[in-house]
Amino acid sequence: MWRIMLPASLQSMVNMGVGILGTVMVGGLGETAIAAASLGNQFVFFFMICCFGVGGGAMVMTSQYMGKGDIPAVKQVITLAIRIILVFAFLFTLVTFFVPQGIMRIYTPEADVIAVGALYLQIIAFQFIFMGLGTTLAIIGRSFGVVRVPLIASVLSFAAAAFFNWVFIFGNLGAPRMEIAGAALATVIARFIEFAVVAGYLFFAEKRVRYRLKDLLKPCGQLIPEYLRIGSPVIIGDLILAFGTTALAMIWGWLGSAMAAANAIIMVATQLAGVFIMGMSNASSIMVGTAIGENDLQKAEARGFTYLLLSAVLGLISSVAILIFTPILLIFYDIEPETLLILDGLMWAMVAAMPFHVISNVLTKGVLRGGGDTKFLMVADVLFMWVASIPLGYLAGFVLFLSPFWIAVLLRVDLLIKSIWCIIRMWQKKWLHVVKSV
Repeated sequence: MWRIMLPASLQSMVNMGVGILGTVMVGGLGETAIAAASLGNQFVFFFMICCFGVGGGAMVMTSQYMGKGDIPAVKQVITLAIRIILVFAFLFTLVTFFVPQGIMRIYTPEADVIAVGALYLQIIAFQFIFMGLGTTLAIIGRSFGVVRVPLIASVLSFAAAAFFNWVFIFGNLGAPRMEIAGAALATVIARFIEFAVVAGYLFFAEKRVRYRLKDLLKPCGQLIPEYLRIGSPVIIGDLILAFGTTALAMIWGWLGSAMAAANAIIMVATQLAGVFIMGMSNASSIMVGTAIGENDLQKAEARGFTYLLLSAVLGLISSVAILIFTPILLIFYDIEPETLLILDGLMWAMVAAMPFHVISNVLTKGVLRGGGDTKFLMVADVLFMWVASIPLGYLAGFVLFLSPFWIAVLLRVDLLIKSIWCIIRMWQKKWLHVVKSV
């Protein structure tokens, strides 16, 4: 677990840092810039969820095929995943570059935030192909032991993001002062570096699976039915989840720039506090999937319940971390007293929600996904967000005009319901499914 979890967690932390860094470094430019960068990154996060869906669906299959020792099948899955993510990346690039103002209007009605965010999005559009391939290949690679290289790639990417943000946002070393446009340009450069390292290693140096550029051109059609059975529910579920996340961001944006700015800050704190969530999810998915591939369902079940216990402990630790990180982050932001008051309410709401956030994430993105229970997850991931969190959050914010604390609590109530529902699923022992051999 630690061999997979630590590098994956550190990579997740550094990878998130690339996106967070720009938001933090524009913090001194005022609340409009903070809100614009944060809301613009919500659309980027939408694409990131697509990457998690494509890579996660593929990882379910590659983990089990590695357990069976079926390397040719692993190569076919990688080829299929690359082709799918390239289609998504191309579409996102076109939409983001040509209709950035339309995207920003989804999240906010404020003209100044729309104008600044549109400029940010037009530049950030050029990262999607690099980001899509780098993220998807890193997720799949973990299933056959490639854990250090993505971490190294993310560290180099973060260092590049920090340097180029400093250069372009503030106009250092003779560069023009680009402000929020500089943050976008720095992010594109950082994503390219990350992609180059990960893809370069997998295509030219990795020795266990030995996937090479020539494999991109080989047929993989015989795997499509099995990928549709196992992987498509992951992609569909994550896409609908992404739409739900967009709806939540719209609620925050339409509540005003002060609310959007406060939420942006608390989300940075949440991401820092939850740095080990992605690593634990990846480790649980791979270890459960490998046990199933070895045809040891008892071991897979035991691992699943172990990760349930570990996620509960990690959730409590993450809640405490939010209380620590939030005051520290305020050093980097120039915000009004009203925003500070809103932020306090959001912080306590997130402290209460964090244990359920961790449990639901590890079970849905890790244990149950590794068990191949992807159709159930397609429902579990999205049902309660759309029937509970979104309508209740809208009601709290725009009809009842409740305090920021209660708006935030109701917008995250799906995490509690989903955690309970997934635990029941595990006790029913219906979540273990074997991927068919090709």
